[in-house]
Amino acid sequence: MILNKYGMIANYHTHTRRCNHATGEDREYVEAAIAAGFKTLGFSDHSPYFYSEHPDYVAGYKMRPEEAAGYFDSVRALREEYKNDIDIHLGVEMEYYPKDFDKTYDFVLSLGCEYFILGQHFLTDEVIERRRPSSFGTDDVERMETYIRVCTEAMQTGKFIYMAHPDVLHFVGDADYYADAARRLCEAAKACGMPIELNLLGIREGRYYPNPAFWRVAGEVGGDVIIGVDAHTPDSFLDSAQYKKANEYVEKFGLNVIRTLNI
Repeated sequence: MILNKYGMIANYHTHTRRCNHATGEDREYVEAAIAAGFKTLGFSDHSPYFYSEHPDYVAGYKMRPEEAAGYFDSVRALREEYKNDIDIHLGVEMEYYPKDFDKTYDFVLSLGCEYFILGQHFLTDEVIERRRPSSFGTDDVERMETYIRVCTEAMQTGKFIYMAHPDVLHFVGDADYYADAARRLCEAAKACGMPIELNLLGIREGRYYPNPAFWRVAGEVGGDVIIGVDAHTPDSFLDSAQYKKANEYVEKFGLNVIRTLNI
């Protein structure tokens, strides 16, 4: 039965239990995506990261370096097994921390990573900031400016295929300032040819994102938008209400949605 009736045929934002905040076996994600009518499935679990200034730190919400090879092997095996049912791709979601990015990028690339999604959950140093992630409400303009700068630099590297939940920084300050900041971020993405993601996890869980104030501006700027399930459980694909709500965002704000990516 096809549960996704709103035009999505591809999802590139899928996690696994290795990140410690997702559940289910890799195979279950594939079978749920097929049941929901998807033709393309991209796995993009949270990449391990190497922190030069904090070599002993291990993030509890990312896969560990020693798990990465198993992740890629598992997805490759599923890609072969289900090749007649769905097109499977191998990626990761990761932050951009300039001083440590290249080492981490090269490590993941060496394992066969096909694509990278930008997901800037922290600003510049997650070890220091881990008790103040982007999800914490803030009216601090400086934090918003840093977020825009870092994300713009990340997009300009040309190494990310799209930006996940661009409205993840939870700004609760001046509305006019936020609209201007959102416009600058959307314009930077458009200039880089970088799609931004309308995130279905936020819809499923009733989070502060997707933020209508952000998506109103995104519609005005007119850059490309990709819809991402951001699956953390296999049944994430089977929630028909999320697709309907996403479609309402698309129609209300006139978003330029693209259905597939070139990998």
